Amino acid sequence: MLSFLPGPLLALVASALLALNVLFWVPILLAFAVVKLILPFKAVRLRIDPLLVAIAEAWISGNSGWMALTQRTVWEVEGVAGLDPHNWYLVNSNHQTWADIFVLQHLFNRRIPLLKFFIKQQLKWVPVMGLAWWALDFPFMRRHSEEYLRRHPEMRGKDQAATRKACEKFSLIPTSVMNFLEGTRFTPVKHQRQQSPYRHLLKPKAGGIALALNAMGDRFRAILDVTIVYPDGTPNFWDFLCGRMRRVIVRVQSLPVPEHLMKGDYAGDPAVREAFGRWVQKLWQDKDAQIARLLTEAKT
Repeated sequence: MLSFLPGPLLALVASALLALNVLFWVPILLAFAVVKLILPFKAVRLRIDPLLVAIAEAWISGNSGWMALTQRTVWEVEGVAGLDPHNWYLVNSNHQTWADIFVLQHLFNRRIPLLKFFIKQQLKWVPVMGLAWWALDFPFMRRHSEEYLRRHPEMRGKDQAATRKACEKFSLIPTSVMNFLEGTRFTPVKHQRQQSPYRHLLKPKAGGIALALNAMGDRFRAILDVTIVYPDGTPNFWDFLCGRMRRVIVRVQSLPVPEHLMKGDYAGDPAVREAFGRWVQKLWQDKDAQIARLLTEAKT
């Protein structure tokens, strides 16, 4: 354990270990991804994709290793027992910090299939990591605002087509589709700007989860609703590297897939959008109450 080191020095060690882990695994990942690119056949994908997943899981284990070495985090986790690494899941979580990604990957690695995130289109140009996300078939989305889509309705169809194409790839081998309903990280400024009716959450955006359910809802074993709470304050990424993520509370609830919403036309049917909206609002009301309860309990 290196948590006795001063924060800035610990951040330097953690950053170096994070970079070394990336630089070790990404070239191996890309070597197999190139084979898949040259031979774009289903039979090849069925052989290569599990290898890519195994490499990514080893990469995540490496991250968990340097986290254990540099962090002195108390984990309070419930709800991860009995999950199936050979099935499909739709995973939803609240989102507060980049550290959420490491928390989710650490907790779910090899308990469920590899988490596949919908990533902003601009991030495909991030050095090294953009190539890794491409190799792992992480879908890159433009995420246009509703205002932009009202002015350019033709782009709504392109977003849907990109999501469906990604989900077609996900259906080949067991996959966990990761979705942050808020669409961005929670901050007090964003919360105030939105005038969110929730105390601890931004307003949810149902479009992504609706498209995922519509495209491959019959594949999902369950929806895993994840609530992450940092009772000592939400760490930014620098705090995380400095070892200041002292305590994490995570609750995972397995929810049934809403079959009545799976096959509806979310984009074209106002009744379906309204039904999805009600379902998401109830989910978010329960999560907001759970966060408030967990924070209160943590102080006692």
